Amino acid sequence: MGKIQMKTPLVEMNGDEMTRILWQMIKDDLLTPYIDLKTEYYDLGLKHRDETNDQVTRDSAEATKKYGVAVKCATITPNAARVKEYNLKEMWKSPNGTIRAMLDGTVFRTPIIVKGIEPVVRCWKKPITIARHAYGDVYRNVEIRVPKAGKVELVYTSDDGEITKTELVHKFDGPGVVQGTHNLDDSITSFARSCFDYALSRKEDLWFATKDTISKTYDHRFKDIFQEIYDNDYKEKFEACGITYFYTLIDDAVARIMKSEGGFIWACKNYDGDVMSDMLSSAFGSLAMMTSVLVSPHGYFEYEAAHGTVQRHYYKHLRGEETSTNSVATIFAWSGALRKRGELDKLPELVDFADKLEKATITTIESGKMTGDLARITTLPNVKTLNSEDFILAIRDTLDSML
Repeated sequence: MGKIQMKTPLVEMNGDEMTRILWQMIKDDLLTPYIDLKTEYYDLGLKHRDETNDQVTRDSAEATKKYGVAVKCATITPNAARVKEYNLKEMWKSPNGTIRAMLDGTVFRTPIIVKGIEPVVRCWKKPITIARHAYGDVYRNVEIRVPKAGKVELVYTSDDGEITKTELVHKFDGPGVVQGTHNLDDSITSFARSCFDYALSRKEDLWFATKDTISKTYDHRFKDIFQEIYDNDYKEKFEACGITYFYTLIDDAVARIMKSEGGFIWACKNYDGDVMSDMLSSAFGSLAMMTSVLVSPHGYFEYEAAHGTVQRHYYKHLRGEETSTNSVATIFAWSGALRKRGELDKLPELVDFADKLEKATITTIESGKMTGDLARITTLPNVKTLNSEDFILAIRDTLDSML
């Protein structure tokens, strides 16, 4: 059987550490034997980002605008320790934050449900999808280390030079820290519309939560925009579809979710979505068992693994020690991107391959072959714990039986 042909390349964004190792294994064993894989390649590894002064990150986002579909490996967002470890020029911003801001999208993250991997919250019966706003908040902040006593003010100056508002942030009696965050009505509007459209496509209820009782201007703006768009453009569509839109405070949402059955979409601001998606993925089984896709109202899609670079396993790998790293989220990033590329280019054979790759991955786990993180929590009997490479090869065996 000949390889599946692609019409348009994917934007391929490589990453860091152990996920970079898995990235190549997945391509070698699960993709290129079956697909004439076409990608436009960008190395978002930390060293290369440093060498290019992070221009490669911006270039990859522009390429995504050009081609429409991207797949991204996990990357390092450096802290002080990483700056020293990699001898960086500076502490570069999150590449995810840069890309998401340029694409103006919403990140949807959904747990991958597998028999034998039971949620730790016993009442959860269906997946809970996190819809994470992908712009602003701490990911686009500015920060100052306050060295001594003084005052910090928040000042708005209009383009014509008229100062319309000044607020005292804090009068410091000594050293401290301060940060400023922002958001845009246009971005919040895109976020809201993406969430409402996604809920309609999934036929699932949509929850939205902020802390507007405390943040009476910033968070309240999110609440107002969501409600206005829902009332004007989506209320009748939701009612016709038999689904609901529900707003509550973020702390109330957390309490309600812990007693729910799942099966809905939870829209969160950027930071809230970052934290809560990790909580949900871990509670459903593993950080590596979650899909993640950025959907832009401009027609761009970026698929990624929702977890980090698995630093501890990478150091073991460098020492020549065996690892058992879960590659499922990275596999599903590739399958999601290939499926979307196939849908856009009208290549049903590519869509079918993506479906079979995901089914082969789940079937392999349900047959009792899995990585160590899943073996420690599964309810399946007599499981076989595989190392990183053998797990991918086991998926390939299953995939071959389906093709």
